[in-house]
Amino acid sequence: MTPRFRHFAAIDWSGASGERQAGIAVALCGEGAEAPHLVRPGHRWSRAEVLAWLVDEMPADTLAGFDLSLSLAFLDRGAFFPGWSASPRDARGLWALVEQLASEDPHLAVASFVDHPEIARHFRRHGGREGDLFGGGRGRFRATELAQQAMGCKPYSNFNLVGAAQVGKSGLTGMRLLHRLGGRLPVWPVDPLPARGSVVVEIYTTIAAIAAGRSAGRSKIRTIEELNHALARLGSGAIAGAGAIDDHRSDALLTAAWLRQAAYRPQLWQPPGLTDLVARTEGWTFGAA
Repeated sequence: MTPRFRHFAAIDWSGASGERQAGIAVALCGEGAEAPHLVRPGHRWSRAEVLAWLVDEMPADTLAGFDLSLSLAFLDRGAFFPGWSASPRDARGLWALVEQLASEDPHLAVASFVDHPEIARHFRRHGGREGDLFGGGRGRFRATELAQQAMGCKPYSNFNLVGAAQVGKSGLTGMRLLHRLGGRLPVWPVDPLPARGSVVVEIYTTIAAIAAGRSAGRSKIRTIEELNHALARLGSGAIAGAGAIDDHRSDALLTAAWLRQAAYRPQLWQPPGLTDLVARTEGWTFGAA
């Protein structure tokens, strides 16, 4: 793939309640081997601020990765919410529905969406509330999550909203952000990869950690020394300092450096499981192949 990106951003996202999130971190790096850096280090981001940064402040020609799920499972049952006549037909329709039903929820929250009587039937929620259409077990998975699993990762169903490892609320709040982008930035592969300009993709930080020589079970990095060792494996310079670092920031920093390498691997833009239907409905995780 011909080099076209000049900057690489990784956003560790959060679906937690409240306006400002300790779990959000934004990291950025340029071309070459300079170490990635945190954008607004020490700042506690809101989800709305991340949206504003994307639209107004992010450098031109940036590949921006979000650690969230672009969509829900569709292929396994031929619908996001099978049996419901109002179930959206594609990912953009799903983003619009999440925004419509949760528009009064502050801080891009999604409680009103998952409380909808038809939609709630498909989710496992706190308090032993499991919808009659959740399906049991680990829940439903997208095609890209099955590809992640084949790589040794341990994905979780986006229909599971219970437990510390659940990713469902993160994805749903992210869908409100994606809807509000309003076409100002293309979102691959829901949108085709353009010849120029910035692009938003879904990332899974564990994939970056594996590329840096760590296992899926040891993907979280909590010291600067460990982070610099992983960065070196990706051909990146070291960040300054020593001692502890939270895994939100280390995930973002490591994944920004990984994106700088991975962006020019053609096979990652054309994985075998990415059909037109998958792209339009479920999306894909960049790096899952």
